[in-house]
Order: sequence, then C-alpha cells, then structure tokens
Amino acid sequence: MSMKIIFPGALSSFQDKGRIGYQKYGITPSGAMDAWSMAAANALVGNSPETAVLEMTIAGPILQFTSSAVLALTGAPMTPTLNQKPIPMNASFQVNPGDVLSVGCVTAGCRSYLAVKGGFDLEPVMGSCSTNLKCALGGFQGRALKPGDEISFNLPEATLTESRTLPGISCASDITLRVVPGPQEEYFSENGKKTFYSTAYRVSDAADRMGYKLTGTPVEHNGTVDIVSDGIVFGSIQIPPNGMPMILMADHQTTGGYAKIGTVLTCDLPKIAQAKPGDTIHFTQVTLAEATQLYKEYADRLRSLFA
Repeated sequence: MSMKIIFPGALSSFQDKGRIGYQKYGITPSGAMDAWSMAAANALVGNSPETAVLEMTIAGPILQFTSSAVLALTGAPMTPTLNQKPIPMNASFQVNPGDVLSVGCVTAGCRSYLAVKGGFDLEPVMGSCSTNLKCALGGFQGRALKPGDEISFNLPEATLTESRTLPGISCASDITLRVVPGPQEEYFSENGKKTFYSTAYRVSDAADRMGYKLTGTPVEHNGTVDIVSDGIVFGSIQIPPNGMPMILMADHQTTGGYAKIGTVLTCDLPKIAQAKPGDTIHFTQVTLAEATQLYKEYADRLRSLFA
C-alpha cells in the first residue's frame, strides 16, 4: 500500500489547500503553488479537490510501487514513463506492485503534481497536510522527499475502471499577470506606477516557494517604501528600496515591511507558479469589480472539473 522513493527529484513535497487561519501565530499557509493543477490531478483520480498531492519542481522523482494504485500527473509537462514506457500526462493510469514510475524533467513550466486515488496516508498538522519546509512541519516528516522514503496510501488497493483525461495547462515563458492595485499604491509616484505596468520584467534566479524576485526597470517611489509591517498574502507584490518587484508565493512570510503596489489575482497565481528563472512577466491593472468577476469564473471552472 505504498510507494518507495528511489530518486526524489529536485524538490518534491506534499501540498494541499494550505494551512489556513494560522498567520496570526506566524505560521504561513504553504499549500500547492499551482492550485489548478492540484485540483485537476485530484479530479482525474476521483479525490476531493483539496486532497494532498505530491508537488514536483523542475525534475521529478523515480517511484516504485508495492501495491496497485490509480494515479494522475498534471501541471508542467514532464516526460513520465512507467516501466520505461512513455505514459501521458493529464490522464488517470494504473500501477501494479513492482512498477516503476519515472517522472522526468519539465519541458516547459516549472511544477507538476501527482495524485493517488484515495490520497496519501499523511497526518494533518493544524488542519493541513501541506509541507512547511522552513518550519519542518506537515507533509512527510516536515521535509522534501529523500531516497529511501516510503509513503503509504489510504486505499489498500485501487483498480482503474475507466481512464479520464483533462486538457493540459499552458506553460508560457512570457506571462501577463492581472493585478488589483494597492494596498500601498500611494507610496509610488505616477511615473513609478507607469513603469510597473509597462515594463517587461524577468524572473531572477532568486525564485522559490517563498517568493519571486524580478529584474527590470526599477519602480520609482515617493521617498520611502518602508511601512509598519502588515499582512502578506499569496500574490502580494512588494517593492523594496531597490525598486525591483517581488511576488510573494505560497510559502510567503506572514507580515512584511515593504510597500505593496498590488496583488496578483487568484486566478493568475497558477501562471506565476509555473514561471521559472528567465521567464518574462508583464503586469496589467484590473478593478476590484473585474477581479471579483474573474474569480467567480475561475471558481466555476474549478468546480466543473469535478462535475
């Protein structure tokens, strides 16, 4: 009823919807970087939308199975093989005892997701099975996977009766992110705001689950960007004194002391989650009313995966 980790990949950790409600205690939510791909993987194997999945970054793991199971791979396209034979992504598939799944490396994008029917046998911490890598809690022993780990499944055996498929996601290297201005937009000059919405920024090498630092034309501010620290959310865009935007991601700090020029829409977070160093980022402004409508449409599309 398990899978053994032969090779863990570059960074593989279990994530779900995140650890909600604990930021006031200094605990970041964590959770899947690409919530859409997490939900799609779960839909393909018949799980609930927020069941924990294995998030894999850049290079995936090699896994050997000790029981029959039904799995699905979604997210950034990798080059998966089962017993050295290519298998498709975005489709449910069967594994049997002794089978070896090699997930491979991304051919575009950054992160892929593996779901197993019934879910992985993980102990929730503060209501979530997400791995908080900095605090070493949740997931499997609070850390990324290592060779020799063995992860149990909740279902003793599972058999695929009918394979289901879903469209794959787009993993472009040139991304436009929609942004709601604020909450400290007034800290930036009109020229600075114009620069922010007209510059083609690039993702720097300093890009991980905590945040993405961008490079490009500095955003001009009105004297200072230092503020009394306040709350941070997934998608907050801070501007430090050097003027270079930073997009805060799933493992963001709970509070921050740099002014935030805007917040990336929830429905666009999967786009930035699939960005990697060297990719190009553009920002475009939307109103709160537009953002609300776009979120409703996004939520409807997510629900349709499970219809």
